[in-house]
Amino acid sequence: MYDVIIIGGGPSGLMASIAAASNNQKVLLIEKGKKLGKKLIISGGGRCNVTNRLPLDEIVKHIPGNGRFLHSPFSVFNNEDIISFFEGLGVALKEEDHGRMFPVSNRAQDVAEAMFKEMDRLNVAVLLDSPVKKLLMTDEHITGVRLHTGEEYTAKAIVVAVGGKAVPQTGSTGDGYPWAEKAGHTVTDLYPTEVPLLSKEPFIVSRELQGLALRDPAVTVLNKKGKVLVTHQMDMLFTHFGLSGPAVLRCSQYVVKEMKKNGGAPVEMRINSLPDENAESAFQLLNKMMKDEPKKSVKNVWKSLAQERWLLFLLDRADINPQITGAELPSDKVRAFAQQLTAFAMFVNGTQPIEKAFVTGGGVSIKEIEPKTMASKKKPGLYFCGEILDIHGYTGGYNITSALVTGNVAGQSAARFAKESPIESGV
Repeated sequence: MYDVIIIGGGPSGLMASIAAASNNQKVLLIEKGKKLGKKLIISGGGRCNVTNRLPLDEIVKHIPGNGRFLHSPFSVFNNEDIISFFEGLGVALKEEDHGRMFPVSNRAQDVAEAMFKEMDRLNVAVLLDSPVKKLLMTDEHITGVRLHTGEEYTAKAIVVAVGGKAVPQTGSTGDGYPWAEKAGHTVTDLYPTEVPLLSKEPFIVSRELQGLALRDPAVTVLNKKGKVLVTHQMDMLFTHFGLSGPAVLRCSQYVVKEMKKNGGAPVEMRINSLPDENAESAFQLLNKMMKDEPKKSVKNVWKSLAQERWLLFLLDRADINPQITGAELPSDKVRAFAQQLTAFAMFVNGTQPIEKAFVTGGGVSIKEIEPKTMASKKKPGLYFCGEILDIHGYTGGYNITSALVTGNVAGQSAARFAKESPIESGV
């Protein structure tokens, strides 16, 4: 008999086990894989972006999937507490652009090992290579878990921290959703977020731009009426199947939602290579540059505006010979080029599958979770944390912040519940 069982050895499960064991409870962590912390070790490109130092309101803005829910858990344990937690374990952190926090060593392994060491110190029992088949429960409360081997372990409280369906090579294969439903929970529609986009545009199919990275363009998703749904200004990349890179990953969930709304029709996106300009101001800028150097070919006059491959591609789109001089170029052509530079339009028609996504959208409905404790409103003794919940953010330390915060709160609350629980072993 354990006081608390944690299922899942990712960021939220590891944090939950430490939080529960810090409250003097007998804790068992069960992981179906052969190793703990797989997702932690590959996060942030192997450097582990442990959290983000932006203020809470900013963090919530970067978690478009129900980020507001985190206001309550943050009042118990927040991003600054995450920083103190790791520094307390001897992992020195540093701040990079946009508030992202990384270990000074640039090694995700150091973050994971500090957590494993703390679990050892707190006597957390760990079962590896042990997939859970089902949660055991009565009508009144949760009682334990059964493994696929048939072995059963009882506990007063159980924390489900098994992740979503994204990045399945780390063990996140959606195991927890049926358990949640069995306990009376609603699981909202699952969909990929932070995922590359697919396109059938001829220039994508012909791989004309494959491998071209644009620096900091403004990338916009439009709805079928042409209204802007979202714009992100960050780097992006053309690939052999469509689009990728930070700006595109952030736009992806808006594409998914728009396609759901419009019956799966392709979605229009626009790329502004000169984010500080619109078509009119770009037209003036192009004219001024041509006037300053009327004898030079337009390709050379405008070469500072975009990478050569992109510039030549857009000139072709505007039907302009790159060798022509400014003096020979009619102004309607300049206008057409200004339009291409500031609002290059293309259609995307889907995303890579959820297994290729960085983050799962949808999950256990947060309406059925107590925000201050992460307790199930449906089944006493049951707690949820991390990506299995219907909470998702952009990449940049936001999802791991959500995982570590909800993990800590779930672990603390489960320990408190177990302490106060009148249930004895085997009852």
